Amino acid sequence: MKPFALSLVSLLALAACTTGETEMPVEVRIANATPAVTVTARGETTPVGTPNADAADDPAIWRNVANPAASLIVGTDKKAGLYVYGLDGKTRDFLDAGRVNNVDLRDGVAINGGNGILVVASDRNDVANARLALFRLDPATAKVSALGKVDAGKGEAYGICMYKAPEATYAFIVLKDGTVNQVALDASGATPTGKIVRTMKLGTQSEGCAVDDRTGILYVAEEDVGLWRFDARATGATTPTKIAAADGKNLVMDAEGVAIAPIGEKDGYVLVSSQGDNAYVVYRMSDDSYVGRFRVVDGAVGGSEETDGIELMLGDFGPNYPGGLFIAQDGHNAAAAQNFKLVAWDDIMKALNLPH
Repeated sequence: MKPFALSLVSLLALAACTTGETEMPVEVRIANATPAVTVTARGETTPVGTPNADAADDPAIWRNVANPAASLIVGTDKKAGLYVYGLDGKTRDFLDAGRVNNVDLRDGVAINGGNGILVVASDRNDVANARLALFRLDPATAKVSALGKVDAGKGEAYGICMYKAPEATYAFIVLKDGTVNQVALDASGATPTGKIVRTMKLGTQSEGCAVDDRTGILYVAEEDVGLWRFDARATGATTPTKIAAADGKNLVMDAEGVAIAPIGEKDGYVLVSSQGDNAYVVYRMSDDSYVGRFRVVDGAVGGSEETDGIELMLGDFGPNYPGGLFIAQDGHNAAAAQNFKLVAWDDIMKALNLPH
């Protein structure tokens, strides 16, 4: 057996040298990557309505402070529209919104003369002209209602993340070519408006992003290159800083979804979907250092593979998710259409031996 094992290792190394990373079999990519710990999901959502297609894409989380177990998840079917799920994974609402790719939300935003939960999705119904589709989420009924759309620049809309700054609520829309437009939103009137206040640029195709409202830092994944951070403040510099390279070891292209775990005043973790080897990578915010990797494997429900969007929110989400909720899009949901897997943050911290 030993000669065969050595032969296999040699073949894997040869494949890494002679084949483009995305063309390698996933087993080879996994073998070449840094080892990852494993966790299992505690729940999953109902599959999206579009079968036999790459359809489910990106989740967002609203936490019900008064009743954490009644929190809600918004997820995109990028061929069809927006879903709202309960923590039990059951569909609470669906809104036909066409081709909405990524989604994010913020609570306590001025909407139509009051305050509410503003949901914003990257709208690519017109691939030549990016738009932001704005919605209101009603926590009592779990329904989403369309508010309108605002222009967000020339190009195909891909990623979206929101930033609730002291002076305004912003959306960062990541276009397919790596352009990032910062849009100041105003949903307080009868018709929402938006204004591009700043533009940043990465060199190639990018999508996943997340903003830390505490520190004003924007994190963006450039799919074949790695993870970057920008100053999210409207008056800040537009030059990015690289946090990690998609090196085939810690982070395996495509680098996709991005999520954050804010801890204290400015520390915590930033997570990235390492789509190429079905893993998720954790970096420390304070110094951009590598922390570890994990996979979501089969358990009470299935695992997750080829993940696009991810989301994470700390805090109490009821008995199944007492310390926080991590959600990953599952690109291979057995024989069913794609869906989202729900993982307890406590399970991830335990697997990675992170301090509670």
